[in-house]
Amino acid sequence: MSQEWLWIVIGFIGQTLFSARFVIQWLASERARRSIVPVTFWFFSLGGGATLLAYAIYRRDPVFIAGQGAGLIIYVRNLMLIRREKRHDASAPSKRGV
Repeated sequence: MSQEWLWIVIGFIGQTLFSARFVIQWLASERARRSIVPVTFWFFSLGGGATLLAYAIYRRDPVFIAGQGAGLIIYVRNLMLIRREKRHDASAPSKRGV
């Protein structure tokens, strides 16, 4: 496989991961019967965004690089907020029996 084809495959993998996040969000919302954003949405966003950023860098596309790079910051920040909330919830005293 040539280097060009390898990067095309990487680009399609990234796009597949990135698109899968919407399916995950839709299915989770349907199950809950309300709009929700599951943690896996952010992991797929991060994986797809990082893969697409690598592809954009290879293509030397400054618009695509800027868009994916900015998105990665948002995805990481959301995961950090979720992690902090879970830690806070785990350390909060139980209200059972009160």
